[in-house]
Amino acid sequence: MVKLRLKRCGRKQRAIYQIVAIDVRSRREGRDLRKVGFYDPIKNQTYLNVPAILYFLEKGAQPTGIVHDISKKAEVFKELRVNQTKFN
Repeated sequence: MVKLRLKRCGRKQRAIYQIVAIDVRSRREGRDLRKVGFYDPIKNQTYLNVPAILYFLEKGAQPTGIVHDISKKAEVFKELRVNQTKFN
């Protein structure tokens, strides 16, 4: 099973997180399938590759709680619903 979760980067006391699609059995800094964005909690900046996120969500990937909240603020799930209605 694939999850969309945060991968910690940066230095001590200055964390930056990459949002990655990764296998559930992998560790936090393990090998990811694809990088789909990043999140900087100190500057409160985010970048999301929305088409890549939508691809993994359509394939059944589950976002973690924080990634779900970040995606919800960016209105990714509204685009997911729009894409699903196009195909039906």
